[in-house]
Amino acid sequence: MSEQVTPEQVVAKRTLVGEGSLWDPEDNVLYWIDILSHELYIYDPATGTNRTIPTCQAVGTVVKRAAGGLVLALHNGFAFLDLDTEKITPIADPERDIPANRFNDGKCDPAGRFWAGTMEFNGKQDAGALYCLDADHNVSEKLRPVSISNGIVWTADAKTMYYICTLADTVRAFDYDVDTGEISNERVVVTNEGEGGFDGMAIDAEDKLWVAVFGGWDVRRYDPDTGELLRDLRLPFGYVTSCAFGGANLDELYVTSAVVGLDDETLAEQPLAGSLVKLDPGVAGVPACSFQG
Repeated sequence: MSEQVTPEQVVAKRTLVGEGSLWDPEDNVLYWIDILSHELYIYDPATGTNRTIPTCQAVGTVVKRAAGGLVLALHNGFAFLDLDTEKITPIADPERDIPANRFNDGKCDPAGRFWAGTMEFNGKQDAGALYCLDADHNVSEKLRPVSISNGIVWTADAKTMYYICTLADTVRAFDYDVDTGEISNERVVVTNEGEGGFDGMAIDAEDKLWVAVFGGWDVRRYDPDTGELLRDLRLPFGYVTSCAFGGANLDELYVTSAVVGLDDETLAEQPLAGSLVKLDPGVAGVPACSFQG
């Protein structure tokens, strides 16, 4: 079942916590971040460049804004980013009274709402929540408590939402009402039976889940209908954090990782750790949704 793969390094970097990979199918670039270095990156495969934009605070994830620019989930809440001026404009901070927390992973749903969750900086149990930023910029709390809020995706028919809290180490499914953004009927559909902890997640054109496993040295493909592990792609670095389908045909899988806490000897054994890499997943993904507000 396990397959050892040799990914292509596309950006050589030692990100402390590389995360938030997201392909922009209109501009054909990949957005990704380093949470603890407070940086957003824009990788352009056509030129091989990797633009760096400082965020001045911990940045958990990034999505595209339909009206232009990007939307960030930061230590201090949601904010717009103007790509021309690099100006960051705050929108809302639902946890202003909890300075020990920061936003972590998140994505936009098929209606263009931005879902992102929080965590305590050191991953304290049950300290965070999952929030939704609506197009009218209203923020609502959707799930509490969570510990390390992570991967989130929706099925092609927009009727099911899948969500990962890393300390729970499962993929949970919810019935999803795309008109209202309401979730219901929570259940566990995948449980981690291997090493590491479930982190970021992507969904392919067959509605199968691709899960980055922090400390697991792999990206795994699961069937959420059965919980079956379909593929286990073994990577040459341990702290795998996120994955995203990209490329002109969405048939390339970009993968991020982390080096935080690793000593020099371990880093020497993992030369690709912290870099942006890509591999051939053998299946296509689906376009990411943009924020409609």
